[in-house]
This record gives sequence, structure tokens and C-alpha cells, in this order.
Amino acid sequence: MRLMEPLAFKIRPTSLETFVGQEHLVGPGKPLRVAMEQQHRFSFLLWGPPGVGKTTLARMYAKSLDAELFQLSAVSAGKADIKKIVDEQFFGRPKVLFLDEIHRFNKAQQDYLLPFVESGELTLIGATTENPSFEVIPALLSRCRVFVLNSLDEKAMGKILDQTGITIKKDAKEWLIQMANGDARQALTLLENTAQFYGKVTVENIKNAMQSKFLRYDKQGEEHFNVISAFIKSMRASQPDAAVYYLARMIDGGEDPKFIARRMVIFASEDIGMAMPTALVVANEVFRAVETVGLPECALNLAHGAVYLSTCKKDRSVNDALKLAMEDVKMHGNLPVPLKLRNAPTKLMKGLGYGDGYEKYTKEDLLPEKILKRKYFSR
Repeated sequence: MRLMEPLAFKIRPTSLETFVGQEHLVGPGKPLRVAMEQQHRFSFLLWGPPGVGKTTLARMYAKSLDAELFQLSAVSAGKADIKKIVDEQFFGRPKVLFLDEIHRFNKAQQDYLLPFVESGELTLIGATTENPSFEVIPALLSRCRVFVLNSLDEKAMGKILDQTGITIKKDAKEWLIQMANGDARQALTLLENTAQFYGKVTVENIKNAMQSKFLRYDKQGEEHFNVISAFIKSMRASQPDAAVYYLARMIDGGEDPKFIARRMVIFASEDIGMAMPTALVVANEVFRAVETVGLPECALNLAHGAVYLSTCKKDRSVNDALKLAMEDVKMHGNLPVPLKLRNAPTKLMKGLGYGDGYEKYTKEDLLPEKILKRKYFSR
């Protein structure tokens, strides 16, 4: 018996004309559209949240090159899978490897993949929901362009739902779009399940169809973001019990412990800051312990860090100061640095007054003239 294709697969676009979203990459004159139109072959990484078109774009790109597309998941693939692809012959046709969840490939696996990408034997398209600068080795990262994909906005989500041909009541459509939070695959899966189970797509029927899904932790979908958000907000509210609970949810669900530890390092500066400067030291040591020890033992290190960060006093003044300074940089551009603060390595620069009047411990305002007396950090 032939299995029915999932709705998300059935309506997957095959050309840019029907692709919805990511205009900054596939709009007229934008990089991925130009690459496909000109059949420019190069390796790249697609970094973005789930359900925003990474797999679809990889398929379209391979098709534009008339290439043989190989699709692997880094969760289950290994060196042997890479070797098998390299050894296959296709009489001059290029080979494109789409490696989903590339952040799951360890350093040894990435090192093995590197020479094939470097030589051009494989054109690599890596997809990841994680920052590739943390998870992809520098040598491989330097040979790939990185394209950032955004969550789909409400208008784009509406267009995709309209393509299904399934009748959806207006309030149900709006509720489904809000629930999916920019993840088209999640919205389509839930729409399909609702239509199959209940016939009519109403808000009540959607809620009934989704009940069982959210009893488990889905590290590829919305719960991945929901639970890490709850974890961070629990630490921010100084509630160690809640923080440890959400930490346990993530560990039990198979979340990458380094993902959790990185968020703790960010939290230490963003939410604790000058109230307890050593919190950053502790968070960094937790991250190092996770790298050194690994699961399951590093769960204790994560719990230790979560309780410590939860019980620290909170101070967002450093975070607020940086945001204000960034706003001024964007508003005013590159304001001239005062002459007294400039380096003077040559006679010409000294003659122009570079460094004149500089005092090491001056109380004089050192900001550019246009924003003198501007205050960012409040003690």
C-alpha cells in the first residue's frame, strides 16, 4: 500500500516563483536567486529556525545546477555515508550534499568532510537552527557562505496555508498562524491532522489535534524555543525550582547541553551583569564542564549553574547601556574619534595632533563631540 505524502511535502514549491518568504535571499537580484539563475556553484550554510524553507531552497539550488542531490541528517549520518556519496559516479554531474542539522556533526566528522568540500567533489549545503560560528569548525565555515533565514511573518504564513486548498475558518487561520510562530511545517502538519481527524478546521478542533503533540519535548519545533524561554525567564525571576524543572525537560528531551550552557553564559551578562560580575566566570566554567564531561554527568554541572544564576541578584544596566550605544551608532554612524584618543604611530599623525593632550586618568568626557555628555550606563 502506498503511503500518503504529508501535506508539507505535497505543496512544497519547486521554483522560486511559488516560494514564499526569505525575500532578502531569493527576491530579484538577491544572492540565492542570482546563484540559481547563473548556475553559480558554491557551498553554503542555511541558518534559521525550523519550517522556514531551508530544505526547499536546497532542493531548488541543486535542481538549478542539474546536480545529483544527496540528503543526509547529521543526527544519524557518519563518515561512511559521506564516503559512499563521494565514491558514486554520475558522469560529470555535480554532487550536492544537503546535510540537515549540520551542527550535530562532531569535529572529526566535519574534518572528514572538509577536503571533499575544499576540492569541489561535494558542494555542501548545511542546514542548522544553531549559530554556525559555534558549531561548525573554522576551516569548513571559511569555505561556506552563511545565509540567515528568518521566521515567516503572518502574511507569508497565510499565503502558504492558502496554497493547501483546505477550507479554514478565519479565526482558526489566525489562531493557527499565531500558534505556529513562523514555522510553516508545523502549521501544515497541524492543519493536516485537524482536517483528517475532524473534517472542519476550527480553533477548538485545532486545539484537540495538537494536545498530544505538546506532551513531549520537540527539539526541532516550537517546544525547543518554548522551554528554553521558560528556563531563562525562570532564572530571571530568581526561581531556581522552575529553572531546574525546565532544565530537566530539556535534558530528558535530548537537547544539546552546549546549547543550554551557551544561553547561561549570555544570561550571566545580560541579566546579572554588574550585580555579580563573577556570574560570567561561573557560567563559562559550566560551559567548559559540559564540553569536558558530556552527558549524562554534565547535567549536574548545568543544574549547579542554573541554581547559582537563579539566586544571583539581577542587574540589566550593562545590557541596557549596550542597546543605547548601539542605537547611537546606527543613528549617527562613524562619528570622528577625538584627536587626543587617536593613535599616532607616524610623524605625520603626530603633526596633525593625534594623541595631543591625552591623559590616562582624565575625568573629561571622551565621547565624540556630537554626543558629549551622553549617558549609557547607570550605576
